[in-house]
Amino acid sequence: MTKKRLPKIKIPNLNEAFSASRDFVLTFNARLSLQDQALFARRLSMLSKAGVPILESINIIRRQTKGATRKMFDHIAHDVASGQFLSKSLSKYSRVFGDFAVNIIKVGETSGTLSENLQYLAEEIDKGRELRGKVISALIYPIIILVSSLGISGFLTLYLFPKLMPVFLSLQVDLPVSTRFLIWLSTFLVKYGSWVLLALFLAFFAAAIGFASSKRFRFLLDSVILRMPIAGEVLRHYNLSNICRTLGLLLRGQVRVIEAISVASETSSSPLYKSELAGLREAITKGSNISTYLEKNPHLFPNMLTEMVAIGEKTGNLSETLSYLAQIYEQELAEKTKRLSSVIEPVMMIVMGVLVGFIAISIITPIYEVTQHLNPR
Repeated sequence: MTKKRLPKIKIPNLNEAFSASRDFVLTFNARLSLQDQALFARRLSMLSKAGVPILESINIIRRQTKGATRKMFDHIAHDVASGQFLSKSLSKYSRVFGDFAVNIIKVGETSGTLSENLQYLAEEIDKGRELRGKVISALIYPIIILVSSLGISGFLTLYLFPKLMPVFLSLQVDLPVSTRFLIWLSTFLVKYGSWVLLALFLAFFAAAIGFASSKRFRFLLDSVILRMPIAGEVLRHYNLSNICRTLGLLLRGQVRVIEAISVASETSSSPLYKSELAGLREAITKGSNISTYLEKNPHLFPNMLTEMVAIGEKTGNLSETLSYLAQIYEQELAEKTKRLSSVIEPVMMIVMGVLVGFIAISIITPIYEVTQHLNPR
């Protein structure tokens, strides 16, 4: 009786599968704020400039972290110890560090200027963080005014007015339209207020999910904001300053134009500009110039930007030109955010005054009419 050979069964490499799943899980668990990213780049630059080997530098930084971030640096140190370039290891966690940082470090490794590039990276991250902080700080006060006005209106409508409602209903006078509307609104909110809050929460949650997951929704939102008088200028200058800074720094590091545009497209937070940069990359592969493509859409790329880029292309100083444009747009953005804040603040004060004034008039008017009837003639 002959023995039949069983076919060989290929068993998957569990170590490779575990390594892939490990990188995926760590990417979502590990978190580095912009401040931590700048601190990481600055420390690594100082250690590299002092002659400390990369592996030892990573271990020094690793020991100052904890949790999922510590585990991530453990695996980065393991990769570097195994002979991988630091940029190759960091590219596995591009969601944490970003494609921009990975490419800057890669350029530094290949050109022998790692410490200088890390210092550039730290400075650029700080600039971006400062830029974002200016925009947020300009909107904090208007948001406080909005929340305060809604809180005061809610207190008057849901707490004070229901206590006065029996008095108003017992009056033998015709109530004003504003008072009747406030009675209806107060009754409705007291009865169905929890459902209204739930509906608003679900609507906000759905909008947040739509903004995070739907490119079409974000594309439409960007298009609407860019058409607004002042808010559109703020969004435009914010995106242009980031794009010019990214391209200028990458081109200064001798990164090819197509690769630099790909990184700028991937790191852009605006789907509208991301799409335009992807189109620019395709146009350049077909032999077009950057300025020739940008001038087709003056709504997103102003004429000054297009003309300056054209000059940089002709003179061979494109990286310096883009860095100069980034500084210009950063300065203009600071002015635009101040202007936006100065416009929003009085508008919010007017809205607050109208809301509180409407409720106050609705309460005072019936009382005034009753006192008029009680006064002896």
